[in-house]
Amino acid sequence: MKAVIPLDDPAADLATVGGKGASLATLARAGLPVPGGFHITTEAYRAFVADFREETLAAAASGDAERIAALFSGRRVPEPIAAEIRAAHAALGHDVPVAVRSSATAEDLPGMSFAGQQDTFLNVTADGLLDAVKRCWASLWNARAIAYRNANGVPHDDVALAVVVQELVNADAAGVMFTADPVTGARGATVLNASWGLGEAVVGGQVTPDVVVVSGGAVVEERTGDKTVMTVRVPGGTRDEPVPEDMRRIPVLTEPQALALAELGARVQSLYGTPMDVEWVRHAGAFAVVQARPITASAPQVEEWNDSLKGDYLWTSGNLGEAIPDVMTPITWSFVRLFINEAMSASALPGFDLIGNIGGRFYMNLSIAVSVARALGMGSKLGAIEQVFGRLPPGLDVPPLGMSRWRIITTVLPMAVRIRRRVRANLKGMRAFLSTSRERCEELRAAIRSTSSAPELADLWSRSVEPHFVTACRMLEAAGRQDGSTLVLTRDRLRKTVGEADAEAILTGAAGEGELASLGLITGLSRLASGEITRETFARLYGHRGPHEFEVSVPRPGEDSAWIDAQLAGLRDIRAGADGLLARQRETREEAWARLARRHPRRAAGMRAGVARWAEVVRDREATRSEVVRAFWVLRAFVLRAGELTGSGDDLFHLYLDELLAVLRGDATPLERVPVRRATYGMYAALPPYPTLIVGRFDPVRWAADPGRRADVYDARGAVPPAVDTVTGFPGAPGVVEGVARVIARPEDGHRLQPGEILVTTLTNVGWTPLFPRAAAVVTDVGAPLSHASIVARELGIPAVVGTGNATTRVRDGDKIRVDGAHGTVEMLGE
Repeated sequence: MKAVIPLDDPAADLATVGGKGASLATLARAGLPVPGGFHITTEAYRAFVADFREETLAAAASGDAERIAALFSGRRVPEPIAAEIRAAHAALGHDVPVAVRSSATAEDLPGMSFAGQQDTFLNVTADGLLDAVKRCWASLWNARAIAYRNANGVPHDDVALAVVVQELVNADAAGVMFTADPVTGARGATVLNASWGLGEAVVGGQVTPDVVVVSGGAVVEERTGDKTVMTVRVPGGTRDEPVPEDMRRIPVLTEPQALALAELGARVQSLYGTPMDVEWVRHAGAFAVVQARPITASAPQVEEWNDSLKGDYLWTSGNLGEAIPDVMTPITWSFVRLFINEAMSASALPGFDLIGNIGGRFYMNLSIAVSVARALGMGSKLGAIEQVFGRLPPGLDVPPLGMSRWRIITTVLPMAVRIRRRVRANLKGMRAFLSTSRERCEELRAAIRSTSSAPELADLWSRSVEPHFVTACRMLEAAGRQDGSTLVLTRDRLRKTVGEADAEAILTGAAGEGELASLGLITGLSRLASGEITRETFARLYGHRGPHEFEVSVPRPGEDSAWIDAQLAGLRDIRAGADGLLARQRETREEAWARLARRHPRRAAGMRAGVARWAEVVRDREATRSEVVRAFWVLRAFVLRAGELTGSGDDLFHLYLDELLAVLRGDATPLERVPVRRATYGMYAALPPYPTLIVGRFDPVRWAADPGRRADVYDARGAVPPAVDTVTGFPGAPGVVEGVARVIARPEDGHRLQPGEILVTTLTNVGWTPLFPRAAAVVTDVGAPLSHASIVARELGIPAVVGTGNATTRVRDGDKIRVDGAHGTVEMLGE
């Protein structure tokens, strides 16, 4: 291992010395004026963190920068590495003061600048060098750097940090030079910022510098700033001092110096072949370059995707928002709107949006359901809404729609009659649809692949793809509305009769002799692991389900062999597989039935009939939902083929459906909107998930920037109930478990969950189910008794608490907690 290499070493590339180091090495090899020094490589960093890397990644996933700082500060630099560093420093001269600068592997990349995210230490001498190096390494994990990587989609486990150690130039002036306009990107002008001292005040934004613009070999613009502060050397470091009064308002650079500096910038730009952002220093009239990186583009134009601006309503991401957890691409939003229009027309109210796109995320307008319930005299039944969409905070005043009770009634009742007729008709064909849907989807995907022209594909959409998708959505509507009260009322009656634990046990086994679609991935992977089925069969039967199954820009598990490999690897770590959990739950269920029969012999038969009907409704709902998702795989195939036939590739994910069809029919105009749509998608995708409940007008960007933001509820009226320290939610599945909490943000990080640990996350959907057999219990921020986490946890006999609103903010990764699924509580335990 090479812990230290010379500054101009040919091996000083991005992977070895980070972005800053690689750039300085390039400058030094080209003969540009760069202070002498050396690199401490990423190999040295990796050797230092090897013993606590996993702890660091876990803390980063939960945003705990303070814990990481403690991990670094508590360890010594290994002596072999320390000896190399000391020797390299001694070779510069007797205790030469140096600048110690962080250089990350995800730094100074084209289109992305990590400037200011990691730390720099100036005027460091031998006795403080190792500590400065260690603090540089730790700064890879400060809160700024973690947030910036998250915002730019840079995986934490892909980065490492090198350190650049250079002789400190005792600069009398310093600044930043842009070899193109940093705002517009226009070339032909060099913009110089200059101030007194070492330059940290300029880079840190603490001073208004001079601005000099050079173009065509002449100074064309000059603005002298009021330079109040400068950074100077002091024993053991630096400090900011007031600029002497007689220097504050005089130019730092003479005209010849400005021209010479611009010429130096031109040499740097020529070396890199792109406009550059160059940090420079001046000592005794001579200039040196201490950093250079490509200029990052100015902020691109974006659209606003925000239906919360349409009125004062209560929006929720519960229930269907759990199935659609991602920021949606425009084409996915088009398909989701079509899906909702067909599958949930009974919940709509003309003149009001049933669903909304808020910052790219899916929300439902709960003001509609609440207003209709109250108008129909069912205000006391609002608990049924909470069973589906999650609990509303006590005291939350749901904004009404602004329609009279009479108008709501006269609008809703005729719609209800029409929907009832449609549901009755569709139920007659539901069994036939379920028996043929998989084959029909395979036929459609084959037909899509075989199209040879864009107009032909557009015709296939109208003739075959859209009609099947609409049929699938209407079948889900029919399945979900049959015996509409059964799901809620059966559970309530059982709980009153036999208690919480036995009620939940009795309600498991909904699959009967068949297979519950929500458990399909678990059973499918188990069958694949045991050799019962092949990968091809797994892809055909189960490959449409996954954590991002509604987002058509994301590959399905059936297309992604790496996803299957990761799940199979996880299955090997499970002590008791899904089959064992299901068998244990079957015994628990039969014991609960036996107790019911002994205590209530006259009611047992009626209860069995009711539960059988309950199970049938659950099976139908889960099966039809699975076929809708399978149809979304067809939609993905359609968009991918459209990209191939038009040569537009994945640009088409950033068009709405009508725009995509226009492109297929020869109109390329919609493609002009793609850059803005990509930028908009990227902006929203970089933000943390928004609150489950939103009341009124909501600004996702401003909310994300608020350090006191709430993840459970946002109320534009300012009447948000106070946050609580306790973690409580809905009883999802009974049982009491104590164990280590593993806070996981994405199912892709599921490998961090070890067997017997408690899964704590924001929400779950079908794509999370392969993790469940590994978990001792499940706790979610979002959810309700009829949500995915509850259904799957009950079936597997895993205690669950759902819809807590605050578990991921109150429980820290690695905490020991007690989960009581019957009472919906999570208790923090001491060591």
